[in-house]
Amino acid sequence: MRDDQRGALEAIERILNREPDADEVLRQSVAALAERVERYDWAGISFVEDDGLAPGPASGDAGAAGSRVTVPVVHEGQRVGELAVASRGPDALGPEDEQLLERVAVLLSLHCLVGWDTGGVPWDELG
Repeated sequence: MRDDQRGALEAIERILNREPDADEVLRQSVAALAERVERYDWAGISFVEDDGLAPGPASGDAGAAGSRVTVPVVHEGQRVGELAVASRGPDALGPEDEQLLERVAVLLSLHCLVGWDTGGVPWDELG
């Protein structure tokens, strides 16, 4: 794991230890990925809703589409969402990025269960 990835993981662990609100945990966690890992231009999470995925909090440049890694977020054997990062950089994202996201997805899985209900307000309109 690269230093910036390790720093992002440590930041997310601190967020989980201090933040009681699930929505805020999710917002701050995707921001930590997008801001702390140098080659990530965007990070976001989506939630399983009916037969599809509903967009959740995201951070960074949504137009970053050069390379993307997506992992499922699973809680007690049930897929509850997806966590993704994207980069416009020349180097494709790879296995170490997937490993980081898998670890983060496990940490955030419980928060996805209670953090997805925005009362019908799109995530990008929430503070």
